[in-house]
Amino acid sequence: MDTLHVTASRDYDILIGRDLLKDAGALLAETGALNTAVVVSDDNVFPLYGGAVMKSLERAGARVLSFVFPHGEHSKNLRTYAGLMEFLCAQRVGRNDLLVALGGGVVGDLTGFAAATYQRGMRYAQIPTTLLAAVDSSIGGKTAVDLTGGKNQAGCFYQPVRVICDEDTLKTLPVEEMRCGMAEVIKYGVIGDRALFDCVKRDGLSAPMGYVIKTCAAMKRDIVARDEFDRGERMQLNLGHTFGHAAEKCSGYSILHGQAVAMGLTAITRAAVKKGYCDEKTLEDTLEALKVCGLPTEIAYPLDDMAAAALSDKKATGRGVRLIVPETIGKCTIVEVSADGVRDWMQAGGIGHD
Repeated sequence: MDTLHVTASRDYDILIGRDLLKDAGALLAETGALNTAVVVSDDNVFPLYGGAVMKSLERAGARVLSFVFPHGEHSKNLRTYAGLMEFLCAQRVGRNDLLVALGGGVVGDLTGFAAATYQRGMRYAQIPTTLLAAVDSSIGGKTAVDLTGGKNQAGCFYQPVRVICDEDTLKTLPVEEMRCGMAEVIKYGVIGDRALFDCVKRDGLSAPMGYVIKTCAAMKRDIVARDEFDRGERMQLNLGHTFGHAAEKCSGYSILHGQAVAMGLTAITRAAVKKGYCDEKTLEDTLEALKVCGLPTEIAYPLDDMAAAALSDKKATGRGVRLIVPETIGKCTIVEVSADGVRDWMQAGGIGHD
């Protein structure tokens, strides 16, 4: 087992290894007393791993409850959030108890937001079961739910007490979800790790997952330590996300987050070439890595709809948006774009073209 320590407003460890779920209770008991532990999960993940995690928590001496909701982005909303909060209240869960997010990014984001706001804050832990959550969303304390107006519009920064990444959970992950996780991995490579990028471009889904998870987790740990509240360097982790979130919204959230990130990464890199920020080779390498992983590279939604969605994104400012723009594989820059300029960048990225 590998341990990465995160320094933030609450320090914690990321544990990465195999066969960790059976010891989850003992590993979480190391972070503080286990009185009541509530496993929050979705109806895809809980039947696979919920029983093992609950038994482990019981062995550690906890009173164990579960809250399971329908899987998918459509459940990451105020209705599910309110249902969880009412459940905690009805079960007399207290602020000294523990929420355990068992699942992917939707589960982790929603559970973290509930933990941050229930009785003004209680402890929570992340047990990611998707590659995307393991390399990205479970780390760094971003919590949120979606509103009608956009993705992740209600949320806060709130760090977990521990992250437990059991690589064995990836064995049951559908191939489309593995591909989605690789979109975030490719993003990390473009931001700051040429060796990671080259590994993925060469091996695709056969890349060594232990290496992939540890490399991405360490990169995010270091960025969070320097910019926990997303005011500078951490913005680079949004590479591909501004256009990607817009695509998600335009699709009615019918496409997966990782697919949207891949689309957004392609569009922003195409635009970067046209505007002189990077060369054609950077675009060619990016397209090759995405295609090796079976990820989409085209956005078919209307330009007007995409521009409107991007300007309603939580990353938008009163002046426009900050775009993360590749300069080469391993280096990006932040570009302030006006509201009118967003449309131009999207056109340069191939959005709205037949």
